[in-house]
Amino acid sequence: MDIRTKHIEPKLTLVGAGPGDPELITVKGMKVIAGADVILYDALIDKTLLEYAQSDAIKVFVGKRGGRDYIKQNQINELIVEYAFQYGHVVRLKGGDPFVFGRGHEELDYAHSFGVTTDVIPGITSAIAVPELQRIPVTRRGMSESFWVITGSTKEGKLSKDLELAAQSTATIVVLMGMRKLPEIVALYNRLGISETPVGIIQNGTTRKEKIGLGTMENIMDVVSEKGLKSPAIIIIGKVVEAHPRLSELLAEISHY
Repeated sequence: MDIRTKHIEPKLTLVGAGPGDPELITVKGMKVIAGADVILYDALIDKTLLEYAQSDAIKVFVGKRGGRDYIKQNQINELIVEYAFQYGHVVRLKGGDPFVFGRGHEELDYAHSFGVTTDVIPGITSAIAVPELQRIPVTRRGMSESFWVITGSTKEGKLSKDLELAAQSTATIVVLMGMRKLPEIVALYNRLGISETPVGIIQNGTTRKEKIGLGTMENIMDVVSEKGLKSPAIIIIGKVVEAHPRLSELLAEISHY
């Protein structure tokens, strides 16, 4: 009897799953998931995306939440290479876009160093899509000529120095993974004398669990407390927040607290 063994071609594809709504993944991303031998997926992935995979595909949760690593990054890197050589095509399914605070490029470099073929499928980043679906543009003529996307915490656990630079410009600022640093952000704006700056907090953006709070740096901590806002959420700062169609209504809710 002629028994043939499958020829393994180790490959890694980083796939951006988008900001939360599973329908916001790209068509190309869905096709790649469908051809995967192994899928390593993150915490913020809508698990319905895994239904595109083959029934015998191996699915491994490697998510991180609230700064807690269920699997350390170096272990994820090792798993990628191990599974690629053992099974073939590994899809690393990551929230948003793999290259926007997703450590995707580190994973790509690590796999490449072992001779694994690599590819990237971009995803829609929450930095733009989440405020956009709330009708808040990151740029608008007469309001903002540019925007900064800043991590809420550096690898040392500190507030990024870029935030102070951005705060002194007219740019829109989008802070990702920054809820634990919100008191420090508020303190920064108070110190700079610009506590009247509009700010919005959008939790679980693009999903059915989405919640929003709007205000200024003067009252945003009260808004967060009253509405029970928490991670995962984005913080959007700047005049563009005033474009929200329900701004006056939401601010009226604040005044009743």
